[in-house]
Amino acid sequence: MTPTLALLFLCQVALYTTVTSKKVCGRPPISDGIDESTLKRVYEVAEEVTLKCEQGYTPSTASPRRISCTATGEWTPSDITCAPKVCPIPKPLQPLAMGRKEVPFKTVLNYTCDDGYVMEGANESSCLHDSTWSHPPPLCRAVNCPLPKPPRDGRIIHDKRVVGTNTIYGQGWTYECNSPKAPSYERGFCMSDGNATEPPVCRDVSCSIPRAMPNGFITFAVLREHGYKEKVKFACNEHYVLEGDAEIQCQNSGNWSNQPICRAPCAVGIKRGRIFYNGKKLWIADLKPNRVLHMEPVVFYCLNRSEKCGYPVASVCNHGTLPIPECFAEPGKMEYNLRAKTLPSEIRMCAAPPEGPTSAVAPA
Repeated sequence: MTPTLALLFLCQVALYTTVTSKKVCGRPPISDGIDESTLKRVYEVAEEVTLKCEQGYTPSTASPRRISCTATGEWTPSDITCAPKVCPIPKPLQPLAMGRKEVPFKTVLNYTCDDGYVMEGANESSCLHDSTWSHPPPLCRAVNCPLPKPPRDGRIIHDKRVVGTNTIYGQGWTYECNSPKAPSYERGFCMSDGNATEPPVCRDVSCSIPRAMPNGFITFAVLREHGYKEKVKFACNEHYVLEGDAEIQCQNSGNWSNQPICRAPCAVGIKRGRIFYNGKKLWIADLKPNRVLHMEPVVFYCLNRSEKCGYPVASVCNHGTLPIPECFAEPGKMEYNLRAKTLPSEIRMCAAPPEGPTSAVAPA
């Protein structure tokens, strides 16, 4: 009986020994920038590892940090961190960097040139582990064009003096034809593809008799057809304001340039009250004639009832229309004649206008 019990006990011990595993540590936890090239997957208890930063990163501590695998299968703590090294942003690019002057290791800059410019150099550069760039910034050189050809029966006037047999992208010139002909188009340029604008065709052009202008007239001109670049001048009737260029010119398209407009004056549409106009505070009856010119401002006076004070509101004459501010209340005859000193224009002025819109604007 006894040998049997002993054998059973030994079997139990052997079974326990088989299922009980020895504690080990896996690969230690690492943060960005830690060199993991020499790390193993499994470590024995008491085995040590020295953590260091990989190339291109700076350690937070001067001396390397060692960690150990403990009997519980965990690693001792480490406070090492690895910060990426930085590269200074090239000075020509700093205005585009939103205030930044450096970027971290592994940053890649991609370069492009504006339309009409050719790149000389690498189109990208990487921040290296030693805080330098893999390539210097490239140069963007303007495209060259051969000198343009003048039109038949005409010539070219360059915007800038030309030296040599080429022009550069963006440079322009004007085509002119022998009088009285006009070029089919007047401007030419060195284009982004390296070609100059083809010369225009010189042709006969005339503009029809200028049309009459409402509330205005043509000065010192004969009513006839006009040739290319001939001019006609306009003026407005009295009290009307000229808007636009007084002179129009016959263009190479056979059309006139934009004709000006004569803008109408405005009447101040109140019967009673006081206004501020042209540097003077006037009763409306003293505005003679009752007329303000286009785009001239007129100030009306409104009442702030809660503060019992008056405040000015401006309105502007716009081609015959002068809006009356909504806050303006025209006084009755009795109030106007007998109690004029109580009107908003005559009482204490408010320290500040009330909140909200305080001006009237004429419709466009």
